[in-house]
Amino acid sequence: MEELLLPAGEEEDRSPNSPYAPGGAKTDMVDRIKSSLYETLGNLKESIRNFCRRNGLLTLSVLAVMTGCILGFLLRGSHLSTQAKIYFSFPGELLMRMLKMLILPLITSSLMSGLSSMESKACCRMGVLTVTYYLWTTFIAVVVGILLVLIIKPGVGTDMESNRLGGGPVMTSADALLDLIRNMVPSNLIEATFQQYKTDLVPILKLPSRTIMPNFVYIVPDENDPNGRTVYLELTPPPEILYKTSPGSSQQMNVLGIVIFSATMGLLLGKMGERGAPLVNVCQCINECVMKIINAAVWYFPFGIIFLVAGKILDMQDPSSLGKKLGWYTITVLAGLFVHGLILLPFFYFILTRKNPFPFIRGLLQALVIALATSSSSATLPITMKCLLENCNVDRQIARFVLPVGATINMDGTALYEAVAAIFIAQVNDYELDFGQLVTISITATAASIGAAGIPQAGLVTMVIVLTSVGLPPDDITLIVAIDWVLDRFRTMINVLGDALAAGIIAHLCRKDFPLGKTGKPVPTYGTQNTSSSPNATHSVNVPMTEVHTHTDCIFNGMGESFHEGHTHTVYYNICQV
Repeated sequence: MEELLLPAGEEEDRSPNSPYAPGGAKTDMVDRIKSSLYETLGNLKESIRNFCRRNGLLTLSVLAVMTGCILGFLLRGSHLSTQAKIYFSFPGELLMRMLKMLILPLITSSLMSGLSSMESKACCRMGVLTVTYYLWTTFIAVVVGILLVLIIKPGVGTDMESNRLGGGPVMTSADALLDLIRNMVPSNLIEATFQQYKTDLVPILKLPSRTIMPNFVYIVPDENDPNGRTVYLELTPPPEILYKTSPGSSQQMNVLGIVIFSATMGLLLGKMGERGAPLVNVCQCINECVMKIINAAVWYFPFGIIFLVAGKILDMQDPSSLGKKLGWYTITVLAGLFVHGLILLPFFYFILTRKNPFPFIRGLLQALVIALATSSSSATLPITMKCLLENCNVDRQIARFVLPVGATINMDGTALYEAVAAIFIAQVNDYELDFGQLVTISITATAASIGAAGIPQAGLVTMVIVLTSVGLPPDDITLIVAIDWVLDRFRTMINVLGDALAAGIIAHLCRKDFPLGKTGKPVPTYGTQNTSSSPNATHSVNVPMTEVHTHTDCIFNGMGESFHEGHTHTVYYNICQV
């Protein structure tokens, strides 16, 4: 009997919480479910925290665009006054001014510090590849636009009722090309920071000579004279208006001239060796300060985007009437931008680098959202630089050269838009274009897009060059002005995407031209010391270098975001005697 009896410990295990108890198995299962739920919730919280840390700013920017669209359409029924719209759009205006403020120091410091640290041979090769790639993709974009507009034919049968501007001065293509070349070499560098050269057309009235004999003779009935009274009527012909070219200016930054001057300075600083090192270090410090400002300013962008987008929607005309008149034209432009931006450009990236382009594009989403909100590739330049360096891991020397040049001369979306708009205006006027005129449009659209400034709706200015090259009336630009502000945002996205993908391609093609240190990262030379890849360089001078080991990148720490967190790298400083 004693053997059959359970020990006292086992008797105690038959408590209500014991698994041997009738409800013990159920309690144990509930505990397991609770622990698994707690673990799942903890992992979910950690995943959400990591997602917000990596993509929080991007998510806020996308939500800001959506909120701005909803707010703008809701306020359209309130019929705000012009002054109220200005006050409402003030936060968005502040965002644009903040971005434009960073353009000049970023371009000058990036180009000078980037090119000064390169060998002349490597720099020339990278410059030739960059300009060739930009011209090639721009020409391909024009061809895509021409093919789509000829297939869809959005202007056939379109009855446009618009207020034409009437005859006015029209700048010729030759004058526009000469203005582009003049802006490459600014006469005053300080003046180039806030205005650029532009040829003005001054009207000159040529009065006709007074006629001696009357043009018409009328007999007017007169009560006193039965034969009537003779009236002599002289019709004076209208004065002939001649236009004379005179030098003028446009209140826009001459980005092209600043880019060329900064690139030249950077190349010469690299050749100067130790004597140019102090100025190179100054440019480096300015570049780092600008990036720190960007890291702090990006958190204002979602707030500013809401009012920037909503303010534009408040100024928009009736969407239903625009859809009836310009619906097919809008579809044609958007289809061309989609084909070029999401099919051809990634295909070129894959062919030239043998890498998947879409992870690279994913790292650029923040810059694309800012481009959509601001419609200015130059204003988006600081954010594009930040995305390339932090998310896409593009070499800084390459990004500092390719992006400023691309923001100036690479306008794929603008070129495609100008070609589509020119042929659309020809179709509205029932004007048949032959093959030679289509070739002329493709060439002039490519050249005009290079001269287009990276500002909102700059394509309308250069559109005159394309229209006059094939004899189309420049006044018909008013047909598409109403919808231009919407399309301008999408073509700016394609411009920014093309610049960034070009930086990735050039970084892959020129990867052998940049020396690598022990950590596998490019060692900055600043043109002041010999590197292992170029021992025979004639312009390099040995300057003592000080190594400082850090744990995080000192440039890209800001507001909860860090790049290469937890990895050490070496920063090289020049010890120069000035």
